[in-house]
Amino acid sequence: MRLLKISGIIGSVLLCAGLLFAQEADTTVARVQTDTVNMAVVADTLWVLFAAFLVFFMNLGFAMVEAGLQQAKNAVNISAKNFIVFAISSIAFWFIGWGLMFGDGNGFMGWKGMFMVGGADNSPATEEMYNGVYSALNWTGVPLFAKFFFQLVFCATAATIVSGAVGGRIKFLAFIVFSFILTSIIYPIAGHWIWGGGWLAQRGFWDFAGSTVVHSIGGWAALTGALVLGPRIGKYNPDGSVNSIPGHSLPLATLGVFVLWFGWFGFNPGSTMAANAADIGRIAVTTNLAAAAGTLTATITAWIALEKPDLSMILNGALAGLVAITAPCAWVTPGASIVIGAIAGILVVVFVLAFDRWGIDDPVGALSVHLANGVWGTLAVGLFAAAPYAGGSSQPPLGLFYGGGISSFANQLVGVVAVGSFVFVVSWVIWVIINATMGIRVTREEELIGLDISEHGIEGYPDFESYTLK
Repeated sequence: MRLLKISGIIGSVLLCAGLLFAQEADTTVARVQTDTVNMAVVADTLWVLFAAFLVFFMNLGFAMVEAGLQQAKNAVNISAKNFIVFAISSIAFWFIGWGLMFGDGNGFMGWKGMFMVGGADNSPATEEMYNGVYSALNWTGVPLFAKFFFQLVFCATAATIVSGAVGGRIKFLAFIVFSFILTSIIYPIAGHWIWGGGWLAQRGFWDFAGSTVVHSIGGWAALTGALVLGPRIGKYNPDGSVNSIPGHSLPLATLGVFVLWFGWFGFNPGSTMAANAADIGRIAVTTNLAAAAGTLTATITAWIALEKPDLSMILNGALAGLVAITAPCAWVTPGASIVIGAIAGILVVVFVLAFDRWGIDDPVGALSVHLANGVWGTLAVGLFAAAPYAGGSSQPPLGLFYGGGISSFANQLVGVVAVGSFVFVVSWVIWVIINATMGIRVTREEELIGLDISEHGIEGYPDFESYTLK
């Protein structure tokens, strides 16, 4: 009997110990799982912010390219526009643009999240994150402010594109006003259709890093500005023939393109918004190959068309390849990225010459780089998206050349037309209103003396001989 009692006591002790051990083990497992999730969020956040800093650094690249490809008498003006546009974008996107683009609403625009209020930070990568306001970005677990900053630098890039195309003749204040409207209303509404869960996304339109959302939107807005402004004085002869107005510093432009090429490794791989090593490495490769291919084919095309390997065309060839691969970079093979970039390099030379013939003055080739190749890159998704990167439940369908049929390409075409029509019409109306109220073009005398003196009262190169009226 005593032996049975002792055995019972020992059994009870062992049972309690086992229960305590099991409970402690469960707690340890839960803690490890929580720590793993937290570590993943930290890693993703660091990657997203690092990529955003690279995209912010691209502002320097744009400033150098645009300044180098325009006359020295406008170097201060173009630098000032590129600098102030990020400040404008920061305020406009913070107060209005973020809510319109990523706040919950309808298929046309977001309603919640204006002034960055109205929603909690949905950071943790758990089921709870799907209950917040900003459902458009709940697929990534990084904190709200990291999401905001990453999207902000993209918004500012779209406005920067406009700066180059209207260079040399636009009033500084008119550019400021248009940039505010573009970054607070036009860009966010069109962006909501695609990245905010709007009607184009629901239809099956795909744009990984912004060939349409960033580059085509900026390109369409730039086109309307160039049309309303008209060409620079001296660009065209009375018979319609074209005069070249060369930029004052191609070495400066070359440095700018290197900065942009470098920054694009944040632009495209960073759009994963997660530190997924396999994806970001592959996207970096497709991005680089497209840029390289665009550089080479632009060189060859310019050599044939102009009988010389024009450096400005070579530089724009690299940018064209980068713009074109921005939409499909995550969903195509490296081989396809070379084809996409190669076609982009040809297109940029063709369109630079075509826009000149059509009487549309674009001092830096922004329309040929960002608009023409933003459209091409967007359509390329519907042609080249390939397994295993496409065709899944959360991936675009296979492209036409990979057995996906015509529907994917058709959806991309619908998106191109819809966004282009919206941005073109609204931008045109805004430019016309600004022109009617405050004017958008400087006077003939101000344009001839240069916008550095007439708009800012200083020169970019004061030790050089001053410009005189002709």
